Amino acid sequence: MRLISCILLFALALAGADRRNTSTPDTNTPCTFSAPGTLPKWEARKAQLRSQILAAAGLDPMPVKSPLNPIVTGRLERDGYTIEKVALETLPGYWLGGNLYRPKAAGRHPAVLHPHGHWEYGRLENQQLCSTPTLAINLARNGFVVFAYDMVGYNDTAQTPHDFSSPVHQLWSFTPLGLQLWNSVRVADYLESLPDVDPQKLAMTGASGGGTQTFLLTAIDQRIRVSAPVNMISGIMQGGCVCENAPGLRIATNNIEVGAMMAPRPMLAVAATGDWTRNVPRVEYPALKQAWALYGKADLVETVQFEAPHNYNQDSRQAVYDFLRRQLLPDAPPFKERGVRVEQLQDMLVFHGRALPAHARTFPQLFEDWKSAARRQSLALTAAQSRTLLRTTFAVAAQPSGAEIPTRFIDGAGPAVLYVHPEGMAAAAESPAVKKLVADGRAVLLVDAFQTGAAQAPRDRSHKHFLTFNPSDDAARTSDVLAAISILSARKPGAIEIQAEGKARWWALFAAAMAGQPVRFEAKPGEFDASDEQLASVFFVPGLQRAGGASAAVRLIGAR
Repeated sequence: MRLISCILLFALALAGADRRNTSTPDTNTPCTFSAPGTLPKWEARKAQLRSQILAAAGLDPMPVKSPLNPIVTGRLERDGYTIEKVALETLPGYWLGGNLYRPKAAGRHPAVLHPHGHWEYGRLENQQLCSTPTLAINLARNGFVVFAYDMVGYNDTAQTPHDFSSPVHQLWSFTPLGLQLWNSVRVADYLESLPDVDPQKLAMTGASGGGTQTFLLTAIDQRIRVSAPVNMISGIMQGGCVCENAPGLRIATNNIEVGAMMAPRPMLAVAATGDWTRNVPRVEYPALKQAWALYGKADLVETVQFEAPHNYNQDSRQAVYDFLRRQLLPDAPPFKERGVRVEQLQDMLVFHGRALPAHARTFPQLFEDWKSAARRQSLALTAAQSRTLLRTTFAVAAQPSGAEIPTRFIDGAGPAVLYVHPEGMAAAAESPAVKKLVADGRAVLLVDAFQTGAAQAPRDRSHKHFLTFNPSDDAARTSDVLAAISILSARKPGAIEIQAEGKARWWALFAAAMAGQPVRFEAKPGEFDASDEQLASVFFVPGLQRAGGASAAVRLIGAR
């Protein structure tokens, strides 16, 4: 072999030191947050994070907002407030259940979105550590409209289970987290539409998993003007349920940074000494405050902590009442929590003794509808939009730069060829195709993509929510091939071609599609046709199908 130059590029001393192997964070990995030094940098970071959250949730592009078609199956008249049993059609044939608590006083009122945590009775929980009816009734008595709504799989919202997350579901970003975040978007739509709600005064509060829903919605939806996540923003635990851990959600980020995206809008972070928010006053809160300080509004983020286990108890509720009143009804007098009449559970359920509407969809049907809508949306994207969505899905920006990837360059004439072998560059060098390229005098770059060749190393993938915090192996390999394109372009300016064999052709296809420059890659007709089940085993990247899959990649390389 005519070897003009041979360069091994290692930013790390050993392939085994690739941080994607050595640093595999999970939900219990301690983390922190430090705001960028300038407001423009923070705004740019927020935009990047918003895209990441939406892609992880399967909401990029946002689903079409179909009519909500509210169903009200009963109204309870009480002293100073009313309770309605309401279901919203957040997707065609999919119903979200909840209770709407309203003041009897005339006029337009602030409104509160209230998702619940993982309490046994969901939005109907009533015990010392958490009572949704007590919170909602006290707010309604004092001038707030409150919509308390279900997590997926709870109470009235039972068309899907709460805990589902197969590889096929993940390919389409069809997850409990995404459905819950979409439901929250639609609840904000609903509250805005009510004649007795001031749409400029929407607030949100929830504890535990409801706290996660709170700071996720405030991160993507500026309509939420005031928030109070309870017992959830933490640097030592990021959420234990699949409904809080969609793949890709926290790659290179964490709940403190996501919570800080509320800035500069007012936020109260409620904490407890007996759970993972025990450090909030001295660790998480000072970190959060940095973001508000960039806007000159550090006084608009507050914290309070109580001696208690994990909760949304009376002390926590009272702190939230005080905060919401000061921010949204500053002229109203302070109020203290009063005892409430708690209704019978069956009297609060929308569909108790009633069937779902005739056109309600089953769980498999909802998944098929989701996939059909995703395909239509992918076809409507511009090339730039499609490329950006793929790069977000593959977490390209969060992975090592080209200088950290092992490569070998063989100088020669153009157009230069990046050759990718599924077993790495040593195997590539022995392939007949590469030997012919070298014999023909072509410039060639070989690469050890992630977990191939000399880049193979142990990687702990055992954590239940591994993919929430880490790219899949195939996403990492594709990112490395994409970086190798940049390396080759810098060494040999001009036209670039990618050749690959075996399963490495998948990495090459998507790297060529995501490249910021024209790259020639020949895809054979039907070569990348694969079922979801096949993809899950041969090329698994969560969100791949939601982002358009191989069809989008083929369109992108064909459009150049």
